[in-house]
Amino acid sequence: MLAKLESLADRYEELNRLLADPSVHSAPERFRDLSREHAELRKLMEAYEPWRQVHARIIEAEELIAGDDPELANLAHEELPDLRRKQAELEDRIKLLLVPKDPLDGKNIILEIRAGAGGEEAGLFARDLFQMYLRYAEGKGWKIETMSMTPSEQGGFKEVIAQIAGREVYGRLRYESGVHRVQRVPATEAQGRIHTSAATVAVLPEAEEVDLKIEESDLKIDVYRSGGAGGQSVNTTDSAVRVTHKPTGLVVVCQDERSQHKNKAKALKILRARLLDLERQRLDEERSSMRRDMVRSGDRSEKIRTYNFPQNRVTDHRVGLTLYKLDRFLDGEMEEMIEGLAAAHKAEQLSAMEKEEISR
Repeated sequence: MLAKLESLADRYEELNRLLADPSVHSAPERFRDLSREHAELRKLMEAYEPWRQVHARIIEAEELIAGDDPELANLAHEELPDLRRKQAELEDRIKLLLVPKDPLDGKNIILEIRAGAGGEEAGLFARDLFQMYLRYAEGKGWKIETMSMTPSEQGGFKEVIAQIAGREVYGRLRYESGVHRVQRVPATEAQGRIHTSAATVAVLPEAEEVDLKIEESDLKIDVYRSGGAGGQSVNTTDSAVRVTHKPTGLVVVCQDERSQHKNKAKALKILRARLLDLERQRLDEERSSMRRDMVRSGDRSEKIRTYNFPQNRVTDHRVGLTLYKLDRFLDGEMEEMIEGLAAAHKAEQLSAMEKEEISR
């Protein structure tokens, strides 16, 4: 590990020199790539430099203890446990920072939310989840575009699909996929009984054409007149688009736009993300015999979180984290939960890496 850290420290110094070179600034793409690499290494160096200082002080203390001056030896002996504790804490932080980053973490996402068991209450909960993610995204400065929406009778959503674009979107929201359960008294409940309903969330990294090529011959594209509420909102042209991917049977429908071309573009974007997700799930299944992640991001059937309104509680069942601030959580204050999930995932990856090293 030390050899790797020294090599990365040398690279960090090289990046500092390159970013100070005026010729690099005149090449925008190279400057962007170097800046991104520098930012990723900076966090590691911010832990490694203090570790080097503590390590040097430990060596110095051990030399004083072995020396001829009893007074200095006693002072060093008292300081040594605290120095070793600090060194161990920094080593743990460095190990986590050395866990390889998923190349998909920087991707934009396609967010899909569907009402599950619970009737109209499930649709209202799906709406609440969508608004929660919108508020979180707005706080991050991300861009949100609703791609498809199927409302329920009481103002909720049977289904809503959106694109969220920005920095590290997939890396932050990847752990949200799964079944979300709500426990609360519905507005329509006259006797005040608590009901349980659910909604499913899928977070798909957005696939670009370079990530996944779709053959035109594999697609069946149907166009038809989209539905409306009557009056001016009735679409009098065949603008709604249904795209069927024949090899997998996946179907995507888009009718929100008045333009057929825009609806087709949106449908293909959603289809591409779903196909990439299918491929990732296939690869995960192949690797599942070798490792079991504490935080799984692809299992849609897993109940991952409970939102309990009477107790103002939100509990994530994968890591056992409970927060008693459900009202603020639904208002977009999700960072503590997301950080906890990311830390658990990294710890699991680190454990797998250490086991692999031992087995070599």
